Amino acid sequence: MRAIWKGSITFGLVNVPVKLYSATEEHDLQLHQVHDADGGRIRYERKCEVCGKKIAYEHIDKAYDDGEQTVVLTGEDLEALPAERSREIEVLEFVPNEQIDPILFERSYYLEPDSKSPKAYVLLRRVLEETERTAVVRISLRQRTRLATMRVRDDVLLVQTIRWSDEVRAAEFSALDDDVTVGKREMDLARSIVRDLEADFEPEQYVDEYQEQLRTLVEAKLEQGDALNTAATFGETEEDEGAEVIDLLEALQRSVEKRKGSSAKGDADDAEDEAEEEDAAKDAPAKRTSRSTTARSSAAKSTDAKAAAKKPAAKKPAAKSTAKSPASKPAAKTTAAKKPAAKTTAAKKPAAKSTAASKRKSA
Repeated sequence: MRAIWKGSITFGLVNVPVKLYSATEEHDLQLHQVHDADGGRIRYERKCEVCGKKIAYEHIDKAYDDGEQTVVLTGEDLEALPAERSREIEVLEFVPNEQIDPILFERSYYLEPDSKSPKAYVLLRRVLEETERTAVVRISLRQRTRLATMRVRDDVLLVQTIRWSDEVRAAEFSALDDDVTVGKREMDLARSIVRDLEADFEPEQYVDEYQEQLRTLVEAKLEQGDALNTAATFGETEEDEGAEVIDLLEALQRSVEKRKGSSAKGDADDAEDEAEEEDAAKDAPAKRTSRSTTARSSAAKSTDAKAAAKKPAAKKPAAKSTAKSPASKPAAKTTAAKKPAAKTTAAKKPAAKSTAASKRKSA
């Protein structure tokens, strides 16, 4: 890397010599304009409107035109400005890290210690880390005085130029003034989508797909010539221009189903059940009594059913034995046939009585 600025950081009476390097770079392919008929390069000439001559860059000054008069500012005029001549990064204050709104950030620069002993550099780095503070600084860079922040990144001091407060537009949209009601069902589905996409940010996993496709196209044209069919190489995709999502709930539901498949439906039903239980929290005692009574009646019905089922089971063996014992009926008839014999035995009893009487008389 090549240093684009040299100076020093000043805070209090401490002076830290540093070199400034651009911390980011563009990876886009540099394209230029050509004539579609013959491929000739299209160039923009710096031409004077007064004399009609082409002007070299070293003979071009800057100017301000208010509509009636033009004020020319030469390079010497700009360099004479005190702020432009400053080679210091002046620390204005130290603020909590979270108070810097990311919308203010512009470009990032690394600071390298530019002295034989980096002790002051390390001291500033450590104090920023321990106090969890960001330094708000002022720096003159590329013919412009800029406001910037200075913080620690990977043990290196990082300067990030930021916009002035009046450069940030106010977000004033009449549509946001409307009173919009978002239902619990919609919030539950939206939370489900967020939970499904939760992850730790790893910028390395994201790539510039457009630049990759552009490089592929350029390489293919170099190999195959201008006869390459671009649509056949990358395919054509239809875009819904001006599409409007009418049903937010339906869109959320589809997103959940797309991410989670069939299991998303179960999650949504569980969320709905939980909502119903929360709404019915006041009637919980009555519902518990009703449920317990229902449970008891169900248990009683179950007991009666079991008892009723047992009674036929006890009678069935007797019925079956009666029905399936035809041999026992003849035995009954045999017993009936022997009854006359019993009568005969009874008829002999008077003879016994007469014998007893004759014995008395003889006595």
